[in-house]
Amino acid sequence: MARSRYQIYENQSPHFLTCTIVNWLPLFSSPSVVDILYASWRFLQMHERLTIYAYVIMENHLHLVAASPDLSKEIGDFKSFTARQIVDYLKDKQAQDLLQQLAQSKATHKQDRDYQVWQEGSHPQLIQDEAMMRQKIEYIHNNPVRRGYVDDPVHWRYSSARNYAGLPGLLEVVQTW
Repeated sequence: MARSRYQIYENQSPHFLTCTIVNWLPLFSSPSVVDILYASWRFLQMHERLTIYAYVIMENHLHLVAASPDLSKEIGDFKSFTARQIVDYLKDKQAQDLLQQLAQSKATHKQDRDYQVWQEGSHPQLIQDEAMMRQKIEYIHNNPVRRGYVDDPVHWRYSSARNYAGLPGLLEVVQTW
C-alpha cells in the first residue's frame, strides 16, 4: 500500500489538520454550534486526549495544529461527537432546511446515520520543524484576514491568535513545542 501524505504516522507529534462541513454549509455562523466545538475540545484537553497548539474556526471549516497519543482516533471522536450534538441542536431549532441538506449530503455508504455533518478526512500534515509550525500557525491565524472578515487576526473571536498575542482567548492552547 502506498503512503499517503494525508495519514498520521507519528502520533504525539503536532499535525496541521482541516475539518470541513459537507457542502461547505456555514454551520459555524451560529455561536451555539461553535460552542459545541469548544466544549468538545475542552473535554479532550481536560482528559489529556488532545493537545491544541493553534486553531481557527471559520463559518464552514476549521484548521488546527494538534497532537495526541492517538490523533486519528481523537479527531474521529471529536467529529462524531460534535456531529451528533450539531444535529440535535438543529433538530431542537427546527432547522429543517439545514437538516435536509445534511441528509442529502450523506455518503451512500454511511448506512448507520441519517445525516452527515463533516466531510471525511482531516488532511493531516506532520509538522516537521519549527519553521513549518510557525508557517501553519500564521496561516491559521490569517485565515479570517484573507477572507476579508477582519483586518487583524486578534479581532477574530474563534481563533488562537489572541492567545499568541498575549490576550485571553476562548480556549487555552499550548504555545511551546
